[in-house]
Amino acid sequence: MHWIILGSVVYVFILIMVCLRIIYDTRSTDKALSYILIAILVPIVGIIIYFTVGQNYRKEKLYSKKIINDSQLLEELRKRIVMESEKAWNTPEPAVQKHKKLARYLLKDGLSPLSANNEVKLLLNGENKFPEVLESLRNAKHHIHIQYYIFEDGDIADQIKDVLIQKAQEGVQVRFIYDDFGSRSIRKELVDELLNGGVQAFPFYKIRFILFANRINYRNHRKMIIIDGCIGFTGGINVSDRYINNNNKKPKQLFWRDTHVKITGPGVYYLQYLFICDWNFCSGKRLKPQEEFFCTKSNGKGKAIVQIAASGPDSDFPTLMFSLVQTIGLAEEELLITTPYFIPGDSIMDALHVAALSGVKVKLLVPGKSDSAFVDSASRSNYGELLESGVEIYLYQKGFVHAKTIVSDGQLSIIGTANMDHRSFELNFEVNSMIYDTPTAQQLRNAFYNDIKDAKQINPKTWKRRPLYKQLPERLIRLLSSLL
Repeated sequence: MHWIILGSVVYVFILIMVCLRIIYDTRSTDKALSYILIAILVPIVGIIIYFTVGQNYRKEKLYSKKIINDSQLLEELRKRIVMESEKAWNTPEPAVQKHKKLARYLLKDGLSPLSANNEVKLLLNGENKFPEVLESLRNAKHHIHIQYYIFEDGDIADQIKDVLIQKAQEGVQVRFIYDDFGSRSIRKELVDELLNGGVQAFPFYKIRFILFANRINYRNHRKMIIIDGCIGFTGGINVSDRYINNNNKKPKQLFWRDTHVKITGPGVYYLQYLFICDWNFCSGKRLKPQEEFFCTKSNGKGKAIVQIAASGPDSDFPTLMFSLVQTIGLAEEELLITTPYFIPGDSIMDALHVAALSGVKVKLLVPGKSDSAFVDSASRSNYGELLESGVEIYLYQKGFVHAKTIVSDGQLSIIGTANMDHRSFELNFEVNSMIYDTPTAQQLRNAFYNDIKDAKQINPKTWKRRPLYKQLPERLIRLLSSLL
């Protein structure tokens, strides 16, 4: 009996100390309350959950960019591109003039330059992306840098693998980063084939004890390819056969709607910068910047102005969330938002309310059914409030919409890897491309309106009259939404 009393006292003391740690270490009040609730209501396991996934690693950077920031060459290149950025500030392009506050924020927070004279190509779905990627890889002359959250065994993975090995044997520098959690299917064979073929390959953050490692919570969700410093690919499409529609081998496969972008020109500079930082962290090597790694001149074919936004546990601030809040706040006429996971948090919810109530036409496209019933419930818990503010919500019916895009006033396009949820804003390493270009925005706008033809619009009155047994689970799950 004495041991039971003593054990209870010790546990209560530990619980109090953990709760104090949560209060001190967690910036978000909602998130802090959620962790405290779990720690109290789920004895022992709740504490383990917090120390596994809840600690604030933003204060303790996972890695430092100092090794690359100290490069004299990089400083010279940055000066060159900043000079180009100054020219872009004064361009008559309406998208830039209207979004100067957004561009200035990204330049100040992440040193991400505003780069002019880029050629931008919108790639809808895997069947359009992968042929473009394979052609660009085959034409590589100096280096290929490739980084993916999900690189999954299958036909397209094998095709890319074969090209990477071929280029490595031709003398092209090939470096490959994969997320150890998202790309776990390739650990046994495909990675070994790449290494044996001369490709340098490393997991971003190796998971050694998958059930207990807190590092499973910090995923590199970026999808980037940089070729010869002047061609870059980024967006929502991972390397997997599931992203290729009209696949003859899988005629009954679920339709995946996703968006990627190909950038040619100086806009690739910051993608390369991010890759080198990630490479130096995960490889343990020190890849020094080379002149050939960075493109400071355009190919003369493009006029688009591009800026890259990135954030992760290594950032001082949640850059992507702040940039989206700023984007929403600057919209005057129309906001078209596509996201597969919509658990935005109070800041973005408030911004959307203000925009809609101010007369901005806000349209949100989400999956009719996602790959997570839990996330679906958390997302639906937000719809009622938005509908009351005048936001139009569309549920995609044709398949699964996985694109992460925004079109603002037909002038600014955001195409990236970040979902509208806590994980993307706080825990994952993510990257978004901000394209200040009216023609690109019009293309993406047209794609959005084509997508909602295959979607069902929620009727606000019908949604409000839903029975309590449907609303209650959503409300309960919403209490934990800041942890998703």
